[in-house]
Amino acid sequence: MLDVKRIETDFESVKKNLSNRNFDTSVLNEILDLNQKRKALTTASETKKAEINKLSREIGELKKNKQDATDPMSKVAEFKTEMDKEAKELDAVQEKQHNLLLNIPNLLDVSTPIGKDENDNIEAKRWGTPRQFDFVPVDHADIGEKLGMLDFEIAAKITGARFVVYKAGLARLERALINFMIDHHLSKGFTEMMTPFIAHERSLIGTGNLPKFRDQLFKLEDTDWYLIPTSEVTLTNLKREQIIEESEFPFLYAAYSPCFRSEAGSHGKDVKGLIRMHQFNKVEMVAICAPSSSMAIHQTMIDSSCEILQKLNLPYRALNLCSGDIGFASQKTIDLEVWVPSQNKYREISSISNCGDFQARRANIRFRNKEGKLEFAHTLNGSGLAVGRTVVAILENYQQKDGSVLIPEALWPYMGGLKEIRK
Repeated sequence: MLDVKRIETDFESVKKNLSNRNFDTSVLNEILDLNQKRKALTTASETKKAEINKLSREIGELKKNKQDATDPMSKVAEFKTEMDKEAKELDAVQEKQHNLLLNIPNLLDVSTPIGKDENDNIEAKRWGTPRQFDFVPVDHADIGEKLGMLDFEIAAKITGARFVVYKAGLARLERALINFMIDHHLSKGFTEMMTPFIAHERSLIGTGNLPKFRDQLFKLEDTDWYLIPTSEVTLTNLKREQIIEESEFPFLYAAYSPCFRSEAGSHGKDVKGLIRMHQFNKVEMVAICAPSSSMAIHQTMIDSSCEILQKLNLPYRALNLCSGDIGFASQKTIDLEVWVPSQNKYREISSISNCGDFQARRANIRFRNKEGKLEFAHTLNGSGLAVGRTVVAILENYQQKDGSVLIPEALWPYMGGLKEIRK
């Protein structure tokens, strides 16, 4: 959430920054108007409170001297009635301003390129050479179905579209990837966590998923609980409503979780296979740190995810997302895209974002700096990696002409020594 003082004191800069996101900035004027009303109501209330204190002393003296205090007592009652009315008005103004602020995206970092959409993202890095096949590469869904280890049909009977049942070797591969990814991040200084897969509304407001992305979430009926879209939600909220000593920073977390997303608005997109599911597994990284170290930690998180892809020998590229494609809560994002042979293009497998103090303001995560003053922390998050999409990449890049799939060497210890998957 943006700081109202920042909007007020640096209005044109904030307006230009948000305009680069293709965001309608007219709401900023409404927020400033509400802020003026808030200040006026607060001042009026404080003035009346001072008058009441003054009159109360006068009433005390009059009563002490056994004199009539009716007039000042009447004025006190009148002031209190007005104050009650103004307090209700102030609550309404503050609530409206707060709700408007909750729907304004983060300000962009200066290193985020300006652009209209995904076509304006800038490639920052490319690693690996796509394999040259001596046969026509097959789509991962077809590979999995021919192996008898990906069953979309039975999952649809159990639950519905965009779900899958993993079997045998591919179920083991999914589990092996989770363990491999977690172990890798632990070697980089992250602490493994296991958090709830359900979060309440306040937690989702804290990370910026609510109220804007309500239609992307699965809500549990008659509760304020939601299935998490990512463990970023629960990991970030570990420090919600806390004051941290700067010496405790940074907090580096890594966690596996299933992720649940309604995929509203994605009808017709990636309807086949594992790319866009209602439920999928992911290993997530989250960092909570001092502002001075957040950019360096962002690079650490990027490097950690890149190294996983390199260990698996999967060709990928890194994109610096432009202003028109970056996420709501992020000020700077690097996406990693892995090579998918059947589509002859790179597809997203990780998104690693520095959110600055945006989420910390919403979740009230503060720290006491070396001077003893309170500041908002910085939060970061990133996929390390989306497990199902890593399975996609392995199936397609390691497929053999006879329909079998080789296992990347880095995963052999996690697969009990198994080096290939066959029907």
